[in-house]
Amino acid sequence: MKGFLKYTLASLLALFLFTIVSTIIMIVSFAGMMATDGMKASVKDNTILRIDLGGILNEQTQDDPFAMIMGAGEEGIAGLQTMTEAIKRAKDNKHIKGIYLENAILSGTPATVQELRQALVEFKKSGKFIIAYSDTYSQSGYYICSVADKLMVNPEGIVDWHGLASMPMFFKDAMAKVGVKMQVFKVGTFKSAVEPFTNTEMSEANREQVTSFLSGIWKNMLNDVSKSRKISVEKLNTLADEYVALHAASYMLENNLVDTLTYIDGAKAYLKQKMDLDEDESLSFISPKEMATVEVPEYKEQDDKVAIYYAVGDIVQTSNGMSMSGNSPQIVGEKVIDDLRELREDDDVKAVVLRVNSGGGSAYASEQIWREVELLKEEKPVVVSMGGMAASGGYYISCGANKIIAEPTTLTGSIGIFGMIPDMSELMTQKIGVKFDVVKTNALSDLGAIGRPMNAEECALMQAMVERGYETFTGRVAVGRKMDIAKVKEIAEGRVWTGEQAKELGLVDQLGDLEAAVKVAAKLAKVEKYNTVDYPKPELWFQSLLDKKKSGYMEAEMRDIMGEYYTTFSLLRTIKSQDKLQTRIPFEPNIQ
Repeated sequence: MKGFLKYTLASLLALFLFTIVSTIIMIVSFAGMMATDGMKASVKDNTILRIDLGGILNEQTQDDPFAMIMGAGEEGIAGLQTMTEAIKRAKDNKHIKGIYLENAILSGTPATVQELRQALVEFKKSGKFIIAYSDTYSQSGYYICSVADKLMVNPEGIVDWHGLASMPMFFKDAMAKVGVKMQVFKVGTFKSAVEPFTNTEMSEANREQVTSFLSGIWKNMLNDVSKSRKISVEKLNTLADEYVALHAASYMLENNLVDTLTYIDGAKAYLKQKMDLDEDESLSFISPKEMATVEVPEYKEQDDKVAIYYAVGDIVQTSNGMSMSGNSPQIVGEKVIDDLRELREDDDVKAVVLRVNSGGGSAYASEQIWREVELLKEEKPVVVSMGGMAASGGYYISCGANKIIAEPTTLTGSIGIFGMIPDMSELMTQKIGVKFDVVKTNALSDLGAIGRPMNAEECALMQAMVERGYETFTGRVAVGRKMDIAKVKEIAEGRVWTGEQAKELGLVDQLGDLEAAVKVAAKLAKVEKYNTVDYPKPELWFQSLLDKKKSGYMEAEMRDIMGEYYTTFSLLRTIKSQDKLQTRIPFEPNIQ
């Protein structure tokens, strides 16, 4: 008994001490966060902006303070917004001598990657250097790093250059094995979001559109790399056919894909040489997150503002609605409406740039946001800047803007509507053996019940609802783009276009990045001196801590494991909670 008490008291004491130590660590961590919150970074002379490309390039930086404090995850790379701002400030900062790109295994949507690359192209106009080194270059990482003055790889390293492919998955047969069928209602020959649940392969129409936009994206990548590396497009295509990642690094050097084979110490030595440093001297680096906070000497606070409102992720009606993208960013209709109303009523805001990066979602929420954009446009100019995707619902909320600007490789269009309702009657009644009976007051009171499929009358009503939605959608586009409705329907049909194609069709006004959209907005507002302000405002660090849930970590792990296939699987999980009408891109493009 004495031994039991001894060990119990020892355990309690250890637990008490652990709690005290953990609390102290968390308090110190919180204090550090509070101390650094809002502080401006400073730049020492002879500094290099070091950009880590080892991760997924999102629209905005996604910090997770809880994960960082508790060791539940690693801090991700900076987002596009932070990186481009850092590059822009580094270009004009006399203390920054160049940029060092490292760990180039980056992935991201083609347009997001293209926008980062273009920021580096603009940086080179300053005459400052860009050096790249990595043990392995993903294809997107290599595409970005191809702008470098010196491109180095490990002597045993890899450069992945293989072209583009898109491989959707099909669940029809798998669902049939468990007795589930998808009841589908759609408008648009190319509206193929339903195909994974109704087909076993791509339809000819879908194959046509995917071939078209993949070819357009690849053409842009080829031309950009060809110009930077002085390699012909034909040669780059030949190298892609050979899948150069499977060849020795020396083969990449022979074909001018890289400039030097060296280890990391050789890369650092080359940087010191560029900086006129002795071997025993240290290099001075600054990160994009720090650089983005460096004060601009000539900056003056202006009364006039151009607001940049980020609309990123799945379009949903309310914040408690489940998104097919799990805990990823959402465009929550009710919140966006409130935010845009505040911008409309803010006299200091002279124009709004709506930064859209979304494959769509709820048709109802898209309509509500469209309405708020119309009201906003009555008071001040609205310019849309399209990111990686602004398709289906993403295009719906964009079409009424005064001007639309997209990257050449943005995926947009997909003007169409569909609805999907699962029929699980076979699963329930035959596979499991559950029996159903019903008492109802009206003919269709049990519409959507899991015990039976929809009947002909219900299907006809649902299809009519989808068709009304399509007429509304195409009508919005016709008015917003000042196009004949017949012309809109000719290029609609749910078809996805690249930004380059969309410009030729009149769905987009010009090609360019976010900065170009800001300049257009300022010009429309007739303001010359202005500051840009980002919306919605980021959460305070303690709000992020309070709002984090365990499920968020599970979602992140599943997304990391499943990669580009995660969204399709997630749709299966959330299909019952989705709105009946969806304006969503045909399928997760999973371009690789």
